Amino acid sequence: MKHPLMFFVMITCLLLAVTPAPAAEGARFFHDGNGQLQLVSEKNGQIFEGVYRSGAGHYDETAIKAIYRVFGAAYDPAFPRLSLRLIAFLDFLEDRLRPGALITITSGYRSPEYNTRVRTQGGLAAKASLHQYGMAADIIVGGVPSERVWRMVKSLGFGGTGYYHGRTVHVDVGPARSWDEKTSGVGTGISDDNKLIGMVTDFDIYRPGEKMTLRFIRMTAFPIGVAPVFTLSRITSGGAAGEGTTFEPRFAKSIDATCPQFDDIEQMAAIGWALPPDLSAGRYAVRARFCGISWDTMPPEVVTPSFEVVVP
Repeated sequence: MKHPLMFFVMITCLLLAVTPAPAAEGARFFHDGNGQLQLVSEKNGQIFEGVYRSGAGHYDETAIKAIYRVFGAAYDPAFPRLSLRLIAFLDFLEDRLRPGALITITSGYRSPEYNTRVRTQGGLAAKASLHQYGMAADIIVGGVPSERVWRMVKSLGFGGTGYYHGRTVHVDVGPARSWDEKTSGVGTGISDDNKLIGMVTDFDIYRPGEKMTLRFIRMTAFPIGVAPVFTLSRITSGGAAGEGTTFEPRFAKSIDATCPQFDDIEQMAAIGWALPPDLSAGRYAVRARFCGISWDTMPPEVVTPSFEVVVP
């Protein structure tokens, strides 16, 4: 098992290997669009067309509810099942590939139970699929060959994309990676025993004192013990993590132990806290440690992708 500090520095350097793209005006993500989309679900026929974000990162709740329906996700403001980062990334791609194009969602949100059924029935569904976290979609961009979408996402060094030489392409807002039908890794045990577990923030751009929601992703084995104290670290200009400040986040599940155990995806989501009001501008990351680890291949800790704090 790697030394925790060495692991933290290694992961942070990997996260900083790609410089985030400049954010669009009013955006909350490094890869964001103009706040307008046209979406349709191939499964349920739901449609969204219009503006979902305006001003300084203001998201229209009515529009977001409609987008949830397109993705087949139940809307609950206390428990986000659909990543706004994914919506922003689809907008980013549409603006650059074919502005105004209709994006067809052939597979959006999948509950863990549904994802398991797809796998047991022989479908190409990863055990740690990001569809379960509302961070992935299989799409068709109107008027754009799916291979072109695949190649563009690969060129960004951000997000995941899979192309099986058919009419759809998989796009997600997880770690940068790409695959096709020969290299997908489905069924190889690549994610067994929480090998790929990670943690993400709800936005990429924050202001001091603002609320942040964290969630763990790509879990494949439970229960998981999480130390109830996290660390916020500033990323230096050289890409290393500076001195950290510890904090106790608010978990969706009530905890009363030094190593609380979590039993499912929902318990490890909607983890809330507020950034310090006097936090200076710069890039930061949050680290969480695991405890009572039952699997040798599971990392001892995880670090979020870096995010930006801006001061008005």
